Amino acid sequence: MSEADGLRQRRPLRPQVVTDDGQAPEAKDGSSFSGRVFRVTFLMLAVSLTVPLLGAVMLLDSPIDPQPLSFKEPPFLLGVLQPNTKLRQVERLFENQLIGPESIANIGDVMFTGTADGRVVKLENGEIETIARFGSGPCKTRDDEPACGRPLGVRAGPNGTLFVADAYKGLFEVNPWKREVKLLLSSDTPIEGKKMSFVNDLTITRDGRKIYFTDSSSKWQRRDYLLLVMEGTDDGRLLEYDTVTKEVKVLLDQLRFPNGIQLSPAEDFVLVAETTMARIRRVYVSGLMKGGADLFVENMPGFPDNIRPSSAGGYWVAMSSIRPSPGFSMLDFLAERPYIKKMIFKLFSQETVMKFVPRYSLVLELSDSGAFRRSLHDPDGLVATHGPLSSLVRTLSLALCPMLSLGRKRLRTLRGMLAPGEKNQPYWRAYKET
Repeated sequence: MSEADGLRQRRPLRPQVVTDDGQAPEAKDGSSFSGRVFRVTFLMLAVSLTVPLLGAVMLLDSPIDPQPLSFKEPPFLLGVLQPNTKLRQVERLFENQLIGPESIANIGDVMFTGTADGRVVKLENGEIETIARFGSGPCKTRDDEPACGRPLGVRAGPNGTLFVADAYKGLFEVNPWKREVKLLLSSDTPIEGKKMSFVNDLTITRDGRKIYFTDSSSKWQRRDYLLLVMEGTDDGRLLEYDTVTKEVKVLLDQLRFPNGIQLSPAEDFVLVAETTMARIRRVYVSGLMKGGADLFVENMPGFPDNIRPSSAGGYWVAMSSIRPSPGFSMLDFLAERPYIKKMIFKLFSQETVMKFVPRYSLVLELSDSGAFRRSLHDPDGLVATHGPLSSLVRTLSLALCPMLSLGRKRLRTLRGMLAPGEKNQPYWRAYKET
């Protein structure tokens, strides 16, 4: 073979391809391999940390054992339910002087209410005077409530006295002029084998003989009302107390958070707000239908709290929380998913959860047949700024108590507390009916 032939058979060397950073492909392949190793290692580490963490969470005890509930689609906020800003047309009274007022009763021109620090107070001529206390201090935190007491429902009796429902202590009759307190029924008294853990609201007959009241739960106390709502416990009851015979009867049981209550003008039935179920029950207490019960209004645009009579012949109802439509209702969503609710309360306290409750204030007026007549809104919650659900319950349910304005035949004033206000300071407000 000649030299020329040998040269022709020699293959030229393939050029070396160099990347922009001067590294050969082999170096790049090595870097890619190292990246894959890092990602796999990181993923394994994340899994090794996450799995035990989830396991630990699963082993945590949840304070609630929620039951699945279902709701219809809430009514659209149209027509008489159309959002407005009428709740902002208010006047501040006793600003920064009252803490957590819940319900108002009036005797003549004098108003009375219960406060978060366990007092029943008289409001007259711009001054606040303590007339009763059912417990003992200190009364600074929610943990103090059982010993301190928490007056909720307050009603005026026929003889110039007050009837008061204390969440922890029971039913009382108070003479506000002599500052005399009489225990009518202790919360420690078992009724048909069940204790009363959350005495809530009350309404009385004109002669003062019968007191109808709600015991929201035999398990949960007022300070744990959010757990009661989220668990969906059906151990609430409507009860009747006879001030003459001292007898107590259960008129209706298996209620989910029975709350506000109102006797009809004819005293033939009482309305009971069943908060968890977004509806109002009607229970007949006299007449041909005595002992019967039905739904007065269901699928409400919010979760009802207190009920008070309207000067137009119907009823005012305060919503403790709204069910927006169109929109998204977190409580409706969670109702059908008890496992999520259980997980939430494994990880977070009631106070933390309350921070995520939407700020929306709503009061409805119902006709005497249960139809929506009109609504008062504060879509941004400015009237009760920075207030958690407990504050909205106290603020919008509060008074809803129509009062005659002196010297004016047609003007009525819907007096109520809307607390807390700026810097979480409570104040009173009033809304004029038109």
